[in-house]
Amino acid sequence: MYQPEAYGVALFFMIGSMACWGSWANTMKLTAGYAFQLFYWDYVVGVLLASILWGLTLGTVGGGDLSFFNNLRQADGMHLGYALVGGVVFNIANLLLVAAIDIAGMAVAFPVGIGLALLVGVLLNYLITPKGNPFLLFGGVLLVVVAIVLNAMAYRRRETARRALSSRGIQISIACGILMGVFYPFVAKAIGGEHSLGPYTVAFVFAIGVALCAIPVNYLFMKKPLTGGAPVSMQGFFAAKGSWHLWGMVGGMIWGTGMMFNFTASHAQIIGTAISYAIGQGATLVSAIWGVFVWKEFANAPTDSRRLIPFMFLCFVAGLASIAIAPVIGAH
Repeated sequence: MYQPEAYGVALFFMIGSMACWGSWANTMKLTAGYAFQLFYWDYVVGVLLASILWGLTLGTVGGGDLSFFNNLRQADGMHLGYALVGGVVFNIANLLLVAAIDIAGMAVAFPVGIGLALLVGVLLNYLITPKGNPFLLFGGVLLVVVAIVLNAMAYRRRETARRALSSRGIQISIACGILMGVFYPFVAKAIGGEHSLGPYTVAFVFAIGVALCAIPVNYLFMKKPLTGGAPVSMQGFFAAKGSWHLWGMVGGMIWGTGMMFNFTASHAQIIGTAISYAIGQGATLVSAIWGVFVWKEFANAPTDSRRLIPFMFLCFVAGLASIAIAPVIGAH
């Protein structure tokens, strides 16, 4: 099993996870007209395929007790259960995030959902594995939350027709944020102690949890969309273009690759789960870069909207830099 222990390599893995988690949604833009609930079936297949691919390659190279198959054989039910539950919790949170964006817009879903997820996730993970300088870690987290709020404000000011702040949208955003912050501690428990899972094995079992949960939950959201829209039929899935299915699976494989990068980095002795999760959640920065520079989402935005963009990027970069140096400056 390949496990980076040098800090520079582990940091590269964390930045890789951030890049993947912030980029996978671009594949949705290539499937315009394909309902998200249908896209999600292909996405889940991609996540599962990525976990198998990395398990059979980097997870197997060099052998050892933590190599993919050896680790699966020696892991006990408790640790396997933690990984499965982590996948289930993430899957529900991910579907709630999309619903929150549809109902309340990014201006509400991101600061409430992702901001809350970052705070909850880092705090819980730090309590489980307290690694890194806490002042740099939580100071960086605060700056990233400020950046997420600025990002949301920029989107809010860009909208020509503002959405009413519905209590339903806020409630779904809060539920998403709590669940998105809670899923990673299950991963942390799955990779700690005797008969625990290695990073590649936990990614595989986590992906199984995502897939098992998606079957009833995504099907329920197809029949009763949280957004209040029309139900979605599986007929649309089978009638979809082949390229749409392909892009859905590519999106899932990109996210799954980010999962492998993040879980593997968190397993390194110097890093820990809190720091790896925090940098991974910097995916919002990557998605903002795509939106601003590639998709030109603010090309025709009002001046007061565009004016927030530089401050958003500055807070993101400063916050992520603070988190990144937390393991090496005054760590304990």
